[in-house]
This record gives sequence, C-alpha cells and structure tokens, in this order.
Amino acid sequence: MGLYSYTSMNPAGKLVRGVIDAANQPDLEMRLRRMELDLIDSKPAGQRNFSFGGRKITRKDLINFCFHMEQLTAAGVSVIEGLNDLRDSLDQPRMREVVADMIEDIEGGSQLSEAMQRHPEVFDLAFSSLITAGEQSGRLSDVFKSLSESIKWQDELASKTKMIMMYPIVVGSVVMGVTFFLMIYLVPQLTGFIKNMGQTLPIHTRALIVVSDFLIGYWYLVLAFPVLVFVGAKVALKNSARARFLADEYKLRLWIIGPVMHKIILARFVTFFALMYGSGITILDCIRLSEGIVDNQYVALGLRQVRQLISEGQGVTAAFQLTGIFPPLVIRMLKVGEATGALDNALRNVGYFYNRDVEDQIERVQALISPVMTVVLGMMLLWIMASVLGPIYDTISKIKT
Repeated sequence: MGLYSYTSMNPAGKLVRGVIDAANQPDLEMRLRRMELDLIDSKPAGQRNFSFGGRKITRKDLINFCFHMEQLTAAGVSVIEGLNDLRDSLDQPRMREVVADMIEDIEGGSQLSEAMQRHPEVFDLAFSSLITAGEQSGRLSDVFKSLSESIKWQDELASKTKMIMMYPIVVGSVVMGVTFFLMIYLVPQLTGFIKNMGQTLPIHTRALIVVSDFLIGYWYLVLAFPVLVFVGAKVALKNSARARFLADEYKLRLWIIGPVMHKIILARFVTFFALMYGSGITILDCIRLSEGIVDNQYVALGLRQVRQLISEGQGVTAAFQLTGIFPPLVIRMLKVGEATGALDNALRNVGYFYNRDVEDQIERVQALISPVMTVVLGMMLLWIMASVLGPIYDTISKIKT
C-alpha cells in the first residue's frame, strides 16, 4: 500500500483534494469511486499525517461522528449503512477518508472496532476498546452516546486547562513588557539627570541603574533566554522519559495551578474509568487504558502500581489508597462502589463533583491572578518612581534649606 495525493470531483461538480492509501492507480480509482468521487489527477505522497491541508481531526469531528452513529444504530440502521451515510455528509476531507477506509475494512469482514484500530491516530485504544465492549454486549448505541458526552466533557476540560495556563502567561507577558519598556526607555532619561546631581544615591536607586544598564547592554540575551529555555524544555521533554515524568510531577505541585491540574486529571480519569467499567471492560483493563487517558506520567505510574497491586490480589480500594496519589474523596467513593457493586455510578459522582470544583477553582484562580499581577506591576512602578523621584526630592529639599 502506498499513499497517494489526489484531486477528484464529487457529484455536485466540486473539486475535492485529499490523501489516501492505495495499492496502485486502479485501486485508487476504485476507492474514490466508493466515496462517490471521480479521479482527475493523482501522485504519490509522503507518509500519512494526522493533519490534512493544515486541518486535523478535532474532538468536534469525533463528537459529530459519535452522535451520528449513536442516532443511526439506535434507530436500527446497520453499522455499514450508518458509515455510508456519514461519509456522504462529511465536509472534513481527512475524516471522510478515514470513514471510507473503515467501510472498506468492514466490507472485507472486519468488525467496527477492528477497523477503528487501524486508525490509532484518530481512535485511541480506549475508544476502540469501548466500541469492542459495545459490540460484545449489543449496546453499541449506548456506547456511542456515552462517548459523545465524554468527548464533549473532555473538550470542555481541555478548554479550561488552556484557559488557566494561558491567562497568567498573557498577563505576565504584559507586565514584563511594560517593565522592559520602562527600564530601557524611561529610566535612562531620568537616571542621567540623577547622576549629575553629585549626591550619594540610595541603594534602591543604584540597583535600578544597574538593572537598567544591564537590560540596555544585554537586551538580546534577556529576550533570547526564555526562548532558549522553552526550546530546551521541548527537546528534553521529547527525548527524555525522565524529564517528562519530572515535569508532570512538578505540574501537580505548582502554586495555585497545580491542585486545579490535579483535579482535572482525576476528573478525566474517573469519568472514563466509569464509562469503560459500565461498558463491561474489566477493572484491570480499565486501569491499563486509563494510563494513556490521564496524560500525566506521574499519575500513570500510580495507575500502573494500582494495576500491579490488584493483579497480586489486593483490593481495589486498598490498591488505590496505597499509591498516595488519589485523594480521600476518590478512595471513599471507590470503597462505596466496591461494597455496593455500583463502582461506575460512584465514580461518575466523583467526576461530577470534580468537574464542578474545577470550574469554581478556575474562576477563583482567574479572580486572584488579576490583582496579583496588578500588585506586581504597581510594586515595579513604585520602585522606579521611588528610585528616581527620591533623590530629586532630596536635592530640592537641600536647595530650599
């Protein structure tokens, strides 16, 4: 199989461009014909990329996919017919190609979950495992409905996480920009006058002059330093598992932001764990699949320890408690769920609680960051004004006497 970049035309006469796997030119034409496209031109392409034309498959695309399949399977439409209908209604070229490949795999005798597993860049292991559980239990429409709701919730969590990370970065950048401007442009004009007074300068004024001179002389180093740190951190995180582990552990210990990040991770974990367990996946498999869902190496290590303890005969609640990562609320609800046999419902309650708590904490953090940044900027301005105006005031006072 090779990768071909093609230009085709749909029944409405609109040009459609994309990238698709095919054995040869006739196979490419056959695959496009199944997608109701007429081939115009094609050429071999590079390796498959998750994004196409600058646009990748997003959570919104997956939500639409799950909603469409949930509606059709609940109405009694077969999977293959549902996928055919979905393919014809899709505007996203990459998703249309994936669905077309899945149709071809299913027509070749594969199950829906097996067809999804051939596209791990779109459907992760947890997604395809849930579909497998739905196929085995005959509750495929319920699984699609739960997946749609969970991905929506995950998208909201991702948005909240981005919000809590970006807000202080933006405000901090503004504060640093203002300080940089004052130190390089305004302070030198005032300190020149102060130096000519001939009096002994106070320590805070001398410190201001030193900082200003350093920024003027080495401004390129100051600007390059955060860029170099960022690039170095990206390289280290990409190439070192130890660096990723330490970074993920540090994220959970950050002042103010760390506890919120921890609750977001726990909310994601308990929600997907409950969904998988309620779909008939075993506890050990739920924990194994959750290691990738939490998106944090430190928490994933804790889950591996939990899985190891349970496989050695330890109880579920005791195993989670021994890791020391999961707070008392999660342990308590696990104990209740284990005792009543309704573990999925107990974890859904935890997820609901954490989701509400995260929303409240994000609002509090945002409300706190703004005055903190204002105070920092005010202190910087106070330092500059006191360092500049103090000596001037002293000189004027001596002249009067």
